[in-house]
Amino acid sequence: MKSKKDTAEYIIEKVAPVFNKQGYVGASLSALEEAIQLTKGAIYGNFSSKEELAVRVFYFNIKRVTSPLNAQVKTGRDAVEKLTIIINYYRTYYDRIKDIGGCPVLNVGVDTKYINPRLFQEARSVSLKLIAGLARVLQEGVDSQLFDAKINVSLYARNIYTMIEGSVFMAITHDDPSYIDDILDHIEQVVFKQIIL
Repeated sequence: MKSKKDTAEYIIEKVAPVFNKQGYVGASLSALEEAIQLTKGAIYGNFSSKEELAVRVFYFNIKRVTSPLNAQVKTGRDAVEKLTIIINYYRTYYDRIKDIGGCPVLNVGVDTKYINPRLFQEARSVSLKLIAGLARVLQEGVDSQLFDAKINVSLYARNIYTMIEGSVFMAITHDDPSYIDDILDHIEQVVFKQIIL
């Protein structure tokens, strides 16, 4: 017999692509049952509600796409290298997300805006954390005199994230990763030149 924790983790892993592809609101219980090959009793025996499961799955999907990025950024020797690592990570992002149904932050943000305030706030919180991570790298560059001290760190972080997330939306919508590559080229050729001394 598997422990309750093992069963919950199994359910989360199996239904993660279902939620991400069909929507965190739209995924039916029958689709979830099919994914786990268990009855809905297994779901409700391990989670208090479909919403609780959806939140846990959202963070599972977020961890799946952000853990490799965080690990790579930690290897950067300075802010310039860390910013380059971030850009290079997103050059492979389309391949990372296409089989799991797209970007979980984007999917949940759009899917839940008007119908599930809790999940929407979770997506909003994650996007703000990603922007804050960019801001920390930019501030590190300013503090180490690698980046122009006059830049508005928060604004640049928000704009870089917005450009990347927008390009992800276009790449998924048109099934064409060149949208991401083009915006990353723009960030490297224009934005980097504005901030790097």
